Amino acid sequence: MLQPGDSYDEVYGDFRWDIPARYNIGVDVCDKWAGRGDRLALIHETAQGAVETYSFDRLKSLSDRFAGALRRLGVGRGDRVAILLAQGPETAVVHIAAYKLGAVVMPLFTLFGPDALEHRLADSGAKAIVGDAENLAKVTPLLDRLPALEILISTDGGDGAAAHDYGDLIERAPEHLVAVDTAAEDPAMIVYTSGTTGPPKGALHAHRVLLGHLPGIQTHHENFPQAGDLCWTPADWAWIGGLLNVVFPAWHFGVPVLAHRMAKFDAARAFELIARHRVRNCFLPPTALKLMRQVENPVPVSLRSVGSGGESLGAELLAWGEDALGLTINEFYGQTEANLILSNRAGLMPVKAGSMGRPVPGHVVAVVDEDGAALGPGEVGQVAVRRPDPVMFLNYWNDAPATAAKFIGDWCLTGDLAHIDTDGYFWFVGRNDDVITSAGYRIGPAEIEDCLMKHPAVAMAAAVGVPDEMRTEIVKAFIVLAPGVAGSPELARQIQEHVKSQLAAHEYPRAVEFVAELPLTATGKIMRRVLRDRETTP
Repeated sequence: MLQPGDSYDEVYGDFRWDIPARYNIGVDVCDKWAGRGDRLALIHETAQGAVETYSFDRLKSLSDRFAGALRRLGVGRGDRVAILLAQGPETAVVHIAAYKLGAVVMPLFTLFGPDALEHRLADSGAKAIVGDAENLAKVTPLLDRLPALEILISTDGGDGAAAHDYGDLIERAPEHLVAVDTAAEDPAMIVYTSGTTGPPKGALHAHRVLLGHLPGIQTHHENFPQAGDLCWTPADWAWIGGLLNVVFPAWHFGVPVLAHRMAKFDAARAFELIARHRVRNCFLPPTALKLMRQVENPVPVSLRSVGSGGESLGAELLAWGEDALGLTINEFYGQTEANLILSNRAGLMPVKAGSMGRPVPGHVVAVVDEDGAALGPGEVGQVAVRRPDPVMFLNYWNDAPATAAKFIGDWCLTGDLAHIDTDGYFWFVGRNDDVITSAGYRIGPAEIEDCLMKHPAVAMAAAVGVPDEMRTEIVKAFIVLAPGVAGSPELARQIQEHVKSQLAAHEYPRAVEFVAELPLTATGKIMRRVLRDRETTP
């Protein structure tokens, strides 16, 4: 806990990691709190408005049983278990159960289309997948191309011929389970990140990754936890922001979490949800905050802390937070491979609007040049975090070359360009690659371009990010049409729907331009930077 009068330099300088050799996320976030007077863990408000609660005792019982069921089906240590579910109790139970088995969880976004799902399931070699009937229906047509995927489990009945029933498995499973004794360094989770020159890559994280997130959580949530704290985020639990910025850190500290799936983010309903459940702590992506700012006469809320990351908020949005929410929104920075490494904290240091913050205690972060040398104030280079660091990924799944390219010596390169000011604050300048940042999502162009090329009207395609006031960037597709095909608004809409249905709604090109040719290098590579510059040059 921060003590009155503590300075940032004192807190940062005094911090020491205490990572145990043996550690298991499932035991930490659930089992250690069981047997303590039916302590509240989860409030679930369904899409229909019904509310159900889960204690840590109940989560332990359910996850023990489900882990036992998975074990009977042949799932064991190191096997990959995919989760294709939205925010909800079943998602939590499957995560906890898989960790207790020593399995490796792969969360999947429910809005993924078949192309996105097939790549991740095939690349990871997932042995089992748990989803609801609607989402499993997207997977069953792919099974012939997914030989490793042996076990399908439906949480709501599903196809009885293809899938096991989640409720039935739990009912028939043994009541108690002895969790596998995992090392802190053992693999726990694969989260797929954006690809720029190829398909998305699976960032493999160890069990220790949760412990690595805790200083960042305590930084931007101002002395977390406190009595009465309750956490919520609209971010999907398939992303590292939902899981490791909110759910698991809260449960590490025994703080309850609110789960509620919004089919589409509704800012007025977000205010109502926060007020109705007396939420005290939120992770709200910048786009969500921008939409909430537009709500006239919102329901009053009593938030204690709000963290936001992914894009710069700016002075105007920070001022709105102080006026409408009664607090300073603490901006933070990280990425899937190494998250929550920079942060602002109003109670510890002056907040500079638009900055990425300063290094979170425990993390050594610098701006480095192409040789890995740390740069001084005002010099632009890549943001890098030094290993060893418990928040850092182990490697990219099945991709040693990409893993090696992520590092210069002991510096893990983020691909983000920035400079540091004389007070030690980091300031974002731009990307060092072609990743598109849209509404808090990091989107790789390669997967979109590959999907575009599968449309029969498309001969060549390039995807870039172009500026957008609400989303920071939107995806724009530049398309060379196949011979004999004429461009039209209707064809553009068909191509957009093609990407939306095959990949995901957040990845489809919101703008489409038909062009005669694309700018190419001498070796035939698309020069995306030329297209981006064309969109931003007056």
